[in-house]
Amino acid sequence: MAQVTLDLYAQAIVAAITDPVILVGHSMAGYPITAAAERAPEKIAALVYLCAYVPRSGQSLAEMRRAWPSQPLEGAFRVSKDRASFAFEPTKIKDKFYHDCPPEAVALAMARLGPEPIAPQETPITLTTASQSLPRHYIRCTQDRAIPPAFQQSMTAGWPAAQVTTLSTGHSPFFAAPQALAQRLIDIAATLGTP
Repeated sequence: MAQVTLDLYAQAIVAAITDPVILVGHSMAGYPITAAAERAPEKIAALVYLCAYVPRSGQSLAEMRRAWPSQPLEGAFRVSKDRASFAFEPTKIKDKFYHDCPPEAVALAMARLGPEPIAPQETPITLTTASQSLPRHYIRCTQDRAIPPAFQQSMTAGWPAAQVTTLSTGHSPFFAAPQALAQRLIDIAATLGTP
């Protein structure tokens, strides 16, 4: 787990792209998609942050999270003994991430959750025009219990109104409202002239 880095995430994303794509990052993946855009902006038509962290230059995701006044995930995860990874407390997962999702989706997700490496979330990123000049969109989830809606709003302060939309869901809109999310992504693609 200690060998997993933010840079490796970015490398993996870039390696998977052939033609330019609209890159969607959910939750902590706001950092990896931005790092990928810094590495290869020519492969990315736009960045979409789905109830995700929007990086601040010079800060890590963990620093951003800790600086926010409320901490909804406090006590919801355990750090491994070697401090290389963390895992969410099974009894708190549904309430924090899937409270508005169908039971079958919750079961599917729970069966696939595992430890996550800490290093990518503790790694600062330096932003340049490579990522910041790309079209960027944000989808806020107004019932989110993991990344507070007010925090999501703060991260997009100053963004053009047309680039920020909302869904009335919790942290997992791909389970809670898949059709609405798909339509939102189609609408974003249409604004870019992407089929």
